[in-house]
Formats: sequence, C-alpha cells, structure tokens
Amino acid sequence: MKAAVWYGNKDVRVMDVPEPPAPRKGEVKIKVEWCGICGSDLHEYIAGPIFIPTTTPHPLTGKIAPLILGHEFSGTIVEVGSEVKGYKVGDRVAPDACQVCHECNPCKIGKTNVCEKLAFTGLMADGAFAEYVNVPDYTLYKIPDNMSFEEAALIEPLAVAVHAVRQGPLVEGDSVVIFGAGTIGLCTLLAVRAAGAGKIYVIELAKARKELAKKLGAHEVLDPSEIDINTKIRELTNGIGPDVVFECIGNDKVTPTAIEVARSGGKVILMGVYEKETSLQMNAVVFTDKIIIGSLAYAGDFKTAIDLVSDGRIDVSPLITGKIHLNDIIEKGFEELINRKNENVKIIVKPV
Repeated sequence: MKAAVWYGNKDVRVMDVPEPPAPRKGEVKIKVEWCGICGSDLHEYIAGPIFIPTTTPHPLTGKIAPLILGHEFSGTIVEVGSEVKGYKVGDRVAPDACQVCHECNPCKIGKTNVCEKLAFTGLMADGAFAEYVNVPDYTLYKIPDNMSFEEAALIEPLAVAVHAVRQGPLVEGDSVVIFGAGTIGLCTLLAVRAAGAGKIYVIELAKARKELAKKLGAHEVLDPSEIDINTKIRELTNGIGPDVVFECIGNDKVTPTAIEVARSGGKVILMGVYEKETSLQMNAVVFTDKIIIGSLAYAGDFKTAIDLVSDGRIDVSPLITGKIHLNDIIEKGFEELINRKNENVKIIVKPV
C-alpha cells in the first residue's frame, strides 16, 4: 500500500509499504477514508523530530522512525482482532490518537492524555497517511450516518479545542482572546461559541484565516502586524483584559503577549506545540494572580466533539480548504501549508 513515511527533517517519502498485518488482540484494522494534515505533522516535517522516536524504541509501542504520519482521520473497520467488543466490520469510525498504558497514575485518574507512556498514532506508532492502519479499540468512536467522512476527519482537532475549553473551564459570558486562526485556533473559536462565550477576539496574520475567523463568529479579528495587540485588546475590553486567553500557536514570541493581555486573575490556556523555548516574566503572572493552564490533546472529549457536529451546533466543513491525494501530500499538502498559509487552513488527504 502507499503511505507517507517520516524519515527525518524535510524527509517524508510517499512510498510502497506492507499493509498492516491482521490486528492483534484488542486492535482493529481501518480502511482510511480521509486524514487531515495537522500542525504537529508540519512541526515534524519542518523541525522534527519533536515527538517521533529516533534513537530508542517507544516504551509503549516499540516503534522507532521511520514511521507513517497521520492522526486526524476517519474510516471504516475492515478487520477486528480478538477480544474487541462493541465494534464490527463495517463500522464508520473517527479514532482518537492517544495510545496509552492504562496503568500509570494519570491513566488511573482519567488523564490519559498525559499517560506516562503516551504514544500518538502517526507520531509514535504508524498512522493514517496510508490506505490502512491498525489502532487499539479503546481509541475508537463511531460516527453517525449523517456525518461525512470529511467532517469526521476534523473531529480530532475539534476534540483538542473542546478539551481546552473544559480545562479553563470557560464560563458562559466570558470574554475570550484566541491567538492563532489555524485549525486549532478556529476549532477553539467554534468550541467557545458553543460553550456560550461573550465577546471573542482572534489574533491572526494570514488573510484566508482572518476572513474565516470572522465568518465563524469572531467579533473582532486583529492583525498584529498592523496594531499593538495589547493596547487594542485593552481598549476593546474597557481597559480590563479578557477573561480567558487561548494560545493556539506554540510561539516563543507570542506566548508572553498572550499572558500579558489577560486580565488580572484571568486564565491563559496554552495549546500550541513549541519548537523553541520561551522566556516569560513570571512576575507578570504572580503580581496579577493570573492562571496558566497547559492543555494537551483530549481525555474523553471525542464523544462531545462528535455530538456537537452531528447535532449541528458546530459546523467544521468551512475549515476544509483543500482535498488532495496521498501522492501529492508533499507539494500540495505540507509545502502548500507552509508557503501559502494566506490561502489555506485545513488540507485533508485521500489515501487512494
């Protein structure tokens, strides 16, 4: 089968690889319908390895590079391993990406997203930029008949946003600032609207993303190349600052600003993956009683994300700005997103 395999920095190869074997106990084999290109895939392509193990096999999966990328996906179960319950051949599913040990303390208290042996499908185990992928049954979520496979491929990033909103937690009526209007930022915009946020302000440079943020319900979309963000946000919030700030970029220069703009006693939720260390003036946090919260992936948030889309409260389809085939994933996928950010948000990939 064809697959997009990560070998190293700027070295992802579309090549023929063996089809996954028959699923083991507790696993299923999925025929992939669509798989989205995630920011973490781009991070690995541009600056990796970040998550991908390259010297020592991963402690949970035993995998090491080269690895097949891809974790935002939907598909149909084509084979079921032993002891799998509740799923059968033909089920339409949108799996989450978190493979976990179920034995460590985080797992036992329900924080599986920070399992001590956490492995992401497509980063520490072979992923879904391929015709078929094997995944554990505990990652599976059935999708309703009224949900397209294209929409279902957006459930994973939407679940990231739902988790972050719950991490706050966001209180109905809270004013919100979102730094970044990529897929995660826009999913966060959709999630905070569904949660009843008050005024929502989005910070973004790219033209297409600014326009889409406005269409999806942002009250103001601000370009940091044109104005001083801190001054403008203070002006828009009557000199107070927003109740909740979401940093959806993972940028060493943006994060200090995100912390600075939050009101005294406000919350700053960090969702991005950082390629560089960032220096923070911690007195700016201590002296203003601000709360900084990390938010990684999701833990039980997939079902909520599916429900929000299936009942119409959230429409993720406007986020899809490109559909390509696997053979074109480098030129029309990774490079397109890197070089033409002004024109793209989410590109999804069809394996065949």
